[in-house]
Amino acid sequence: MAIKNHLRLLFTAGSLLATTLASPVSRFEDDDDDDTPLPVVIWHGLGDAYNADGMRQVAALVESINPGTLVYPIRIEDAGNRDRYDSFVGNVTEQLAKVCADIAAHPILSTAPAIDAVGFSQGGQFLRGYVERCNNPPVRSLVTFGSQHNGITAFRECETNDWICRFAMAVLGTNPWSPTVQAKLVPAQYFRDPDQYDKYLEHSNFLADINNERSIKNEAYKKNIAKLENFVMYMFDEDTTVVPKETSWFEDVNGTEVTPLRARKLYSEDWLGLRELDRKGGLKFRTAPGDHMQLSDELLTEAFGDFFGPLNRHKGRSDPRPASSVGDEEFDMGSGGRSEPRPASRGGEVEFDMGNDL
Repeated sequence: MAIKNHLRLLFTAGSLLATTLASPVSRFEDDDDDDTPLPVVIWHGLGDAYNADGMRQVAALVESINPGTLVYPIRIEDAGNRDRYDSFVGNVTEQLAKVCADIAAHPILSTAPAIDAVGFSQGGQFLRGYVERCNNPPVRSLVTFGSQHNGITAFRECETNDWICRFAMAVLGTNPWSPTVQAKLVPAQYFRDPDQYDKYLEHSNFLADINNERSIKNEAYKKNIAKLENFVMYMFDEDTTVVPKETSWFEDVNGTEVTPLRARKLYSEDWLGLRELDRKGGLKFRTAPGDHMQLSDELLTEAFGDFFGPLNRHKGRSDPRPASSVGDEEFDMGSGGRSEPRPASRGGEVEFDMGNDL
């Protein structure tokens, strides 16, 4: 992905590689005072790739905040162009099974007592699926930015020259509930239309299952979410790409009616363990200023500093981040289908283009 003006890398690729290849033998000790930071896994969004420049910079920022952190960008394919393609086309259930196996077999991740996780846009609900379905090694803190936890009711627009996106969205517009579409096109697998709720429950390949919305509940999903120390959900207050934006906070939107998470049966009957997690102070709702995936260096630094680091560090703060607080640098993690670049709003601003992320 192209990087916008005056990009500066936080760390070199060589330092990241050295961190990734560090010896698993000495990284973790059975010591309550061990200050080795837990590894962090990152899952990118729609139209991005695990090895894109913006993803490398996020990985470097994580390591700079907690030096010595192993950062593992999740990938479906080792080739970046194929990994980007797989963010549009593929069976999410099969992709998640591969990710679970890859993480469990990783020579360093598999030795960790726990890991932390950050998901950008669709990568957030996919990481939540990891927690629910496998969680080996277990996730301590899950941080999601603009993720579609309660699904989407509309599909994104595509840039004129993004043919992969245009093809995928054209097929999605035909019949999102067909077995072929649900098995092959990624955004369809978290499409949730309140006007077609019965069809959603019957045909959804992914979201209806990990949200435990069907009549038979998976108790393991509930237990694994409740075991989290922190589940932090960021919603972009001016998000125009994800419809509805309130999905980032698990809110249910039907027309103009918005039902907050705590007023939903999913919460009151605790289908997912969110109520139990909330009662122990682990469920956190935060806002991010701007449109979808416009992330400032300051906001990311705050999130990674609050919730990542050594196993026995303090728990993250529970108070929401003020929406007016912005940083001096900005990660632009995707144009959300806009054909024009986002104008810089402050002098000296540095923007990071992390793909057409959804």
